[in-house]
Amino acid sequence: MFKRNTTPKATTAEQTFYGLMAEFDDPGKLMAAAEQTRDAGYTKIEAYTPIPVHGLDEAIGYKGTRLPWVIFIGGLAGASFMFLLQAWVNVVEYPMNIGGRPNFSWPAFIPVTFEGMVLIAAFSAVFGLIFACGLPRLYHPVFNAPRFERASTDLFFLCVEATDPKFEEKQTQAFLEGLGAQAVSRVDN
Repeated sequence: MFKRNTTPKATTAEQTFYGLMAEFDDPGKLMAAAEQTRDAGYTKIEAYTPIPVHGLDEAIGYKGTRLPWVIFIGGLAGASFMFLLQAWVNVVEYPMNIGGRPNFSWPAFIPVTFEGMVLIAAFSAVFGLIFACGLPRLYHPVFNAPRFERASTDLFFLCVEATDPKFEEKQTQAFLEGLGAQAVSRVDN
């Protein structure tokens, strides 16, 4: 009469599991651990620090962003649009001969062209950054890690995501503990 739910609970548990978080008390230890983690073949790793740590982005394998190209293309589009708009208005749509000035007087277009470039490049930077950061994100699973609130004061954290191709919970936990972490904790969604 009634069917039991035969969905295995492992899939539900896997969906709520984000990764493993290793805790360090020194930026040098974090840097060494990040390099060893990257060299071990893990690709989905992230570090959280209270201060900037020089070289940490290379240590975790961060490849950079395309945001400078988005800003460049936005600036180029803004400059092109403003220049072409002025040329179209002054030459095609509303030509006016004032004092013998030529209709296509491009040196007069430069200030407005520059302002259009800066305006559209700035909008590209703001909206590109919002998109690249995945904002607005009001919640992230790493906030569930024990003592993670100290990431803004005095502790350094290294997280290996469960979606990493090389991730196996027990092996990854043993690996992180072998790196000299003070604690390794499971992070749930």
